[in-house]
Amino acid sequence: MKRYVQSLLLLVVLNSCSNELSFENKEFKQKSTLLCKKNCPEIKITIPFATNNSSVADSLNQKIFSVLKDLVYLEDQPLKNEAYEALLSSFINSYESTKQEAPDATFGWEANIEASIKYKSENVINIEIDHYTFTGGAHGYEGLQSLLFDPKTGKTIPNDALFQNLPELKKTVEKKFRIKYQIPLKGNINQTGYFFEDDTFQLPKNIFFTTDGLLFHYNPYEAAAYVEGPKTLFIPYSSLKKHLILK
Repeated sequence: MKRYVQSLLLLVVLNSCSNELSFENKEFKQKSTLLCKKNCPEIKITIPFATNNSSVADSLNQKIFSVLKDLVYLEDQPLKNEAYEALLSSFINSYESTKQEAPDATFGWEANIEASIKYKSENVINIEIDHYTFTGGAHGYEGLQSLLFDPKTGKTIPNDALFQNLPELKKTVEKKFRIKYQIPLKGNINQTGYFFEDDTFQLPKNIFFTTDGLLFHYNPYEAAAYVEGPKTLFIPYSSLKKHLILK
C-alpha cells in the first residue's frame, strides 16, 4: 500500500511538471526583392512559443497568432494556412501586388513585432506585444498590446476579470491620471485636448503587470492625438489592494 501511494504521488508530480508551460523564442522574417535593391520591405516577428504538447499551450499559441494576424494580414480572403510562414508571405505578397500596380511609386512597407513574457505568476502570464507597421501614408503605427493568460487553461483573462468594484477603480485611476497629466480634477476629462469617447474617462485596453504594480497603457489615438504619443500611468499594488483580484 505504501509503495502504491508513493507511486501515485510520483505520477501526480510528473504530470504536474509535464503540464507546466515552458517557452522558447522563435523568430520569423521575410523580405521582398521586387524592384528593390536596398531598404527592401521586410517583416519580422519574434514570439515566445509554448512548447509543451498540451491544450493549454495550444490555446495560448493560437491566441498570440490571432492577435499578430490582426496586425499584419491585409488580404480580403481568409488566411488559408494558419502558420507564421504563410502570414509573413501574405504581408510581402500584399506589398508586391501593390507595387506591381504602381511600379513608379516610391513607398516601402515594414512590420516589426516583438512579443515577450513580461510577467509570470501562478495566476497570470502577461505577454507584451511591441509592434510597428508601415504600409504607406504619413507615418507608421506603433503600440503595445498586453495579453493576459490563465496559466492553468491558456485562455485569455479579460481586464474586467482582474478587478472588483470597477466603478470605484475607474474613479481611482481617473484621479491619478488627471493629476499626472495636469487635467483639472473637476470638469470634462477632454477639456485639455484628450478625446475619451463620450467625454468619459475609460480604463485602457492594455494593462501590464510588473513586479511592483500595474501599468495602465494608452496607445496613440486611444486617449490623445498621435503626436502626443502613448499615455501611461503606473499604480503600485499597495494602492490597488481593494480592487485587484489576480496577481
